[in-house]
Amino acid sequence: MAAFNITPSDPSIFILTGIPGLQAAHIWISIPFSTFYIISLMGNFTLLFVVGRERTLHKPMYLLLCMLALTDIATPTVVVPKALCIFWFNLNGISMAGCLTQMFFLNTGSVMHSATLVTMAFDRYVAICNPLRYATILSNARIAKLGIVNLIKSVLFILPVPLLMSQQPFCANRIIPATQCEYIATEKIVCGDITLHRTYGLVVMFVVFGFDLTLIALSYGLIIRAVLRMSSKKSHQKALNTCTAHVCVILIYYTPFLVSSLTYLFGQGIDPHVHIILAYLYLLIPPMLNPIIYGVKTKELSDKLGKCICRR
Repeated sequence: MAAFNITPSDPSIFILTGIPGLQAAHIWISIPFSTFYIISLMGNFTLLFVVGRERTLHKPMYLLLCMLALTDIATPTVVVPKALCIFWFNLNGISMAGCLTQMFFLNTGSVMHSATLVTMAFDRYVAICNPLRYATILSNARIAKLGIVNLIKSVLFILPVPLLMSQQPFCANRIIPATQCEYIATEKIVCGDITLHRTYGLVVMFVVFGFDLTLIALSYGLIIRAVLRMSSKKSHQKALNTCTAHVCVILIYYTPFLVSSLTYLFGQGIDPHVHIILAYLYLLIPPMLNPIIYGVKTKELSDKLGKCICRR
């Protein structure tokens, strides 16, 4: 503990150990972590710049992309800088307030990201199944309102998590075997009864993400039905092409999320460092790949990006 320059007995400080069992490799592990994070920031800020600069891209679909980019910037930024401080400088201490704040913004970002993917699925459903009314149903103002509703919903669902945690007594050994104040890892150092807290956390996870996945599946079920009713192969191809990027983003986001969540809930025999690495794949891979996928798969966006680069 001397290396931390603080003692866990300090009631206002928690200790983040880094990746258990891999502390000796922290410097090497930091290389892909920092690389993925930098690529993510560059890609998402570029997307925001191009959409903001080009007035022809001020459409519902691209406003949703901007919302996704903002969550892809915010969520990793909540945890990656602190993780790099642990890897590079051995700055393992974090205050209780800082820990609970990190937990709140990390989980709020995840819920907001999921809600944005649901809104994007609805956008694709309207574009394919009701194209003549698309501009009426999904105006820019309505998309902005949906974004605000999604944000408020995310905050209201997640706010009780740190509030309930703050009311709990913490054990004398305030060591969290992780690089961030992740919900399940942090509750392990609570000495009081966490039944209510754990139940609420599980209900939020299953209700919010289960509901979101159900709505996405319903939207794509209706899209597939509409595509199958189209008479020409060209129409089939065009309709499916408009959904390719979104389907890729959904798979990239929910697959590591589900794997990470299930290993935390049911993988008691799995080494702790596996849990942490899976959690970081969920935090870093989607934000890094999302702007690349949309840049490659969306011709209008890639053309505008090319024009912006040529102007310079």
